[in-house]
Amino acid sequence: MTTHEYAAGATPTPPLGAPRAVAEPAADQKPEGRKPDGGRDRYLDLLRSIALVRVVVYHLFGWAWLTVAFPSMGVMFALAGSLMARSLSRPAWGVIRGRVRRLLPPLWAFSVVALTLMFAGGWNPVKDPDHGGTWGVVDLINYVIPIGAPPFPWHIGFKSGLLEDTWAVQATGPLWYLRAYLWFVVASPLLLWAFRRVPWATLLAPLALTAVVGTGLVTIPGETGNAVSDFAVFGGCWVLGFAHHEGVLAKVPRYVAVSCSALLMAFGLWWASGHLGPDGWDLNDIPLAQATWSFGFVVILLQCSPSWQKLPGRLARWDKLVTLSNNRAVTIYLWHNMLIMATVPIIDQAYNLPFMQSDRAVGALDSSYMVWMFLLVWPLIGLTIVAFGLIEDIAAKRGPRLWPNGVRGKGTSTGTGKTQGRGRARDGRVGAGAHRGRG
Repeated sequence: MTTHEYAAGATPTPPLGAPRAVAEPAADQKPEGRKPDGGRDRYLDLLRSIALVRVVVYHLFGWAWLTVAFPSMGVMFALAGSLMARSLSRPAWGVIRGRVRRLLPPLWAFSVVALTLMFAGGWNPVKDPDHGGTWGVVDLINYVIPIGAPPFPWHIGFKSGLLEDTWAVQATGPLWYLRAYLWFVVASPLLLWAFRRVPWATLLAPLALTAVVGTGLVTIPGETGNAVSDFAVFGGCWVLGFAHHEGVLAKVPRYVAVSCSALLMAFGLWWASGHLGPDGWDLNDIPLAQATWSFGFVVILLQCSPSWQKLPGRLARWDKLVTLSNNRAVTIYLWHNMLIMATVPIIDQAYNLPFMQSDRAVGALDSSYMVWMFLLVWPLIGLTIVAFGLIEDIAAKRGPRLWPNGVRGKGTSTGTGKTQGRGRARDGRVGAGAHRGRG
């Protein structure tokens, strides 16, 4: 089983691919005019926003080519690593405690909703065939502190119910990222210490580890193997964040960095071509290809980093959304899979409208179902930001803000498988890609 064929913990089917985007808890936006070292780097903020959007689109449509076009999880881990390196100018224990404090309350809110729905649907972790007994109950701690894989039912309810019977698998899929992020945060003081002494060895070590544990050369069973594989595949990108912050990448001539990255990425595609997974060119199913392609991609993005103090030109029109998504990255990432599934029962109500009783009308909705899911998921994300986003502010000890898009105003403050047919959405996957837990 590869690192991208699980959903935080059970049997390898159905797969939950990589993906991871990144939900690094963002700091407050600083006033314009501050240098990036003292405030926010809007180029990095833009990359995080693109990564989040790409994750949502990937989990909805399941397009494998998106993992090649923009490796969101690698980008997200690199940005998180850069912020972590900057924060470690302060005492390490305080930084780790602050990062964990920002991460856990949003997770708790999600866990309360998800577990309530699971228990209401009849799931009993003690009797679950995959997570039964005492360990099934003990594993519930991972909904509180994501040190391992949280348990969940592979099937709950009925296929003809309001949601398909695999909704719990899909909803909990993104939780793998929080586990990986937490372990990277805990390991960062040691990793940064090693990087400052042997930078290139520390930078390339995760790729070497991926070549061992991500190719079948050495197999580590169970969730331990999945966790080690995650750490290896994205460890290089996390340390690249260190290299960016420490100025190591800036010392490498651009033509050298881009040329070497292109060769590494070419190797990743070559390796992928001979190890295609169940979804073809989906790099989430091919650990070594994911690691090398993401590493090279991130090097190019960071090497070309313009360090914007504000978004230039036409990009400025997206400034509010970039600020909002960065201030609510954890909320968006945690809830987006569940919200994708929530679009199905809402859209299905359209089949009951009086003007939808003809075969032509039904066929039109069938053929455009995925488009309607895409259009509807964004307002649902907006509602979730309003409902749960305040928790990110409280966790970060900031003043609560309903809609932190950087605009000052009353009540706000500056911050920076295809579903087809009548009811057929319940018989297959919710969205072509919502089954994947990664991005």
